[in-house]
Amino acid sequence: MSSFPVVPHHIAIVMDGNGRWATRRFLPRLAGHRQGVESLRRCVRACLDRGVKVLTVFAFSSENWSRPAEEVSGLMELLALALAREVPLLRKDGVRLYCVGERAGLSARVREGLAQAEANTASLAEPARLVLNVCFNYGGRWDIAQAAAALAARGEAITEQSLPGALALAHVPDPDLLIRTGGEMRLSNFLLWQAAYSELFFSDKLWPDFDEAALDQAIAAYAARERRFGKTSEQVRAVAS
Repeated sequence: MSSFPVVPHHIAIVMDGNGRWATRRFLPRLAGHRQGVESLRRCVRACLDRGVKVLTVFAFSSENWSRPAEEVSGLMELLALALAREVPLLRKDGVRLYCVGERAGLSARVREGLAQAEANTASLAEPARLVLNVCFNYGGRWDIAQAAAALAARGEAITEQSLPGALALAHVPDPDLLIRTGGEMRLSNFLLWQAAYSELFFSDKLWPDFDEAALDQAIAAYAARERRFGKTSEQVRAVAS
């Protein structure tokens, strides 16, 4: 149960710092990614406990293909193993999984694993307690481009009103809070459209070290902010009262 007066409905996270976490410990970079999976598991549980309804994480960007081939192949193997291990636990906890991103460039094995993982949580007996979006081979520019192409293919006008329904995250509202770990202060092509009015929180903690206390710090910062969406403070207070 959350102790915060306001809890974000939707939290998005750029899970940055796995490689640096490993390097500082004289470990292979892939060891950091493995530890990052543990941190994600912990974060999912914390979001369930605090009443967050949607968690979206940046697992592999479309730019990550430029990393060393050994690291990329290791990440693909780690994804397959994590899906096989975590999906039954997610289903048990009432978590609905969506794998978001371009699948055309992925191997048949990975594509099948993503599809099976989604299917295994799609038939929950009760409404999902948490929607977990794992953005894999995702980029914000790709998302906007594919949405515009989809609308054009259907002969629909491309407008600010029509585009959101064609985006890869059309099944959830835009994130209220976007967190980036690892000390960097940029979006790195993540949710460029959806984050237009998200509150941003940057943590110096590397992702494997991001724990419940760090999440609570971000939620507390969010709860202390006034979200105006272009209105004045007086207008916001008038609506609230």
